[in-house]
Amino acid sequence: MQCATHPGVETELACSRCGKPICPRCLVHTDVGARCRECAHLRRIPTYDVALPYLLRAIGTAVVGGVLGGILWWLLLPRRGSIISYFALFFAIGLGYGIGEGVSWASNRKRGAVLQGTSACGVVIAYLLRNVLQGSGLLAASDLFGYVTVGLAIVVAIGRLR
Repeated sequence: MQCATHPGVETELACSRCGKPICPRCLVHTDVGARCRECAHLRRIPTYDVALPYLLRAIGTAVVGGVLGGILWWLLLPRRGSIISYFALFFAIGLGYGIGEGVSWASNRKRGAVLQGTSACGVVIAYLLRNVLQGSGLLAASDLFGYVTVGLAIVVAIGRLR
């Protein structure tokens, strides 16, 4: 007998529900036996299934959090190159956690790659706004410490939504 999905593959397996021949690549293990993908009713885990209204709320929260975070970053840590700029690392941890938590709350505690990207964009918005408010343009060429700080904030924000 040949697999219904892969016609060139010989098999002795069949779906326990509909009897369709399946190969080991098509096989889905369930509590009641081996089934084909159609009979197994594969669904995404609800935690990772983000509906559009929740996604829009999460995007709005990331943008607002990024704007507020950028303004706070500019106000609290105005100078670059001084000893106070090392406090930016702690600020980045708080910023990343705050934006990640806000996106999580706005999306009804959902998780996943889309929300991780959304929170990372919120952190980038904060960094870009801080640069504009400081008068150094969107991307400062000699701001290696700023890039490290933003990278740390993104890692924390993404980690919050794993």
